[in-house]
Amino acid sequence: MSEFSGLSHWNDSMQLALDQARLAAMHGDVPVGAVVIDQAGTVLASACNEREIRHDPTAHAELLALREASRQLRSWRLTGLTLVVTLEPCTMCAGALVLARIARLVFGAFDPKAGAVSSLFDVVRDPRLNHRVDVRGGVLEAECGALLKDFFANR
Repeated sequence: MSEFSGLSHWNDSMQLALDQARLAAMHGDVPVGAVVIDQAGTVLASACNEREIRHDPTAHAELLALREASRQLRSWRLTGLTLVVTLEPCTMCAGALVLARIARLVFGAFDPKAGAVSSLFDVVRDPRLNHRVDVRGGVLEAECGALLKDFFANR
């Protein structure tokens, strides 16, 4: 899809990201999941947070999904693709979206403590950078937020 039309399309993609987030929770990581899709809606890559099992502070779902999509396409330029993620990206991940030339970002829950797309910063739409990302936030926000709240309530 070349634009932000068809909310059901984004809901379906977010459900795939939520499936990934649940996998992260199963291995004790913060339940964040991400998928990279092309303009036709085909999933190119999916990932969940793996910081705990990899012992890697950069193993965020977004970065792992971007890396896999780049491998699949044999290019670091992910022009025209969409990243769908359950939580508003942090500064590291938002910067990676700009560097990867991702076209669109769809996210679920807002992150008032670390969100770098609208909550604290707006890295992906900063006019001083060489690329800007189209953003749609709040897709299945309640479901994405509940998964995170339940995870932290049990800790």
